[in-house]
Amino acid sequence: MKFLVTGGAGYIGSHMVKFLLSKNHEVTVFDNLSTGKLINKNKINFIKVNLLNRKKLDQLMSKKKFDAVFHFAALSIVNESEKKPRKYYMNNVLGTKNLINSMIKYKLNNLIFSSSASVYGAPKTKKILETHQMKPISEYGKNKKEIEKILAQIGKKKNFKSISFRYFNAAGADESAKIGENHKPETHLIPKILNSIKRKQKKVYIYGNSYKTIDGTCVRDYIHVNDIVRAHYYGLKKFRQKKCILNYNIGSGKGYSVLEIINGIEKVTRVKLKIIYKKKRKGDPPILVADCKKIFKDLRWKPKYKNIDKILLTAWQWHKKPFI
Repeated sequence: MKFLVTGGAGYIGSHMVKFLLSKNHEVTVFDNLSTGKLINKNKINFIKVNLLNRKKLDQLMSKKKFDAVFHFAALSIVNESEKKPRKYYMNNVLGTKNLINSMIKYKLNNLIFSSSASVYGAPKTKKILETHQMKPISEYGKNKKEIEKILAQIGKKKNFKSISFRYFNAAGADESAKIGENHKPETHLIPKILNSIKRKQKKVYIYGNSYKTIDGTCVRDYIHVNDIVRAHYYGLKKFRQKKCILNYNIGSGKGYSVLEIINGIEKVTRVKLKIIYKKKRKGDPPILVADCKKIFKDLRWKPKYKNIDKILLTAWQWHKKPFI
């Protein structure tokens, strides 16, 4: 089969590309390389393109036939989205609109969209179902909600098929240690701490320790990147349906506090860290944990990486490599 992966040079996108290649599919990657790094260059058809360039995007889409499009291309730093809302709206919402319009124009269907648990905002329940109200508290979350709304409207109007996967906290790295999480700047908790350890810096900053949680620090649901990738692949079978406008949580269903993650990192790396508490950040909900009953039942998908220490170990094996 032939697949397009937008943002295929990014963290989750590069793992998706590796997985699709392992299944002997033909893979095309669109990426502007603003944050990602290309791997498997000789095995894919790579085109450097910004989704805001409608003319170039249209030219490319007119020449290609894809069985499905995996759309990962996005800016994803929550606190940066608060400072640069226009940049995020342009890149995440308008770029995605351009992609959808181009797909419809050239009769390409089947979009798998990289959404986020941030669409829920501050949850009202301990575990979040897909039916939970979407009330995002960050600009990034608002971007993702708006795209899901567009997909629902276009799906009904033009029978455009889509699946939105709402990720909780993607974590870990491929066990080959050839690819992993590497944002610039790095804002995600696990890689940020691992990068510090690699640089022999042992200070760790925690933003807020007065949340109503087990130890006062934020609680998140961590899911291994390769489990996310498998869920996307399992989702393809849903496109056989006459109509398809679906959304699924991807998480483990279990929450870990920031302090629990730090303890896990200390265990895996055998490094003792010094914790420094700072003020809470705007847009950080206290608890985000997925209820995954829907994806378990519909896609017969379950995470293979159930142990947080195993997830942290895969991340550390990649991060400790000298060339990163």
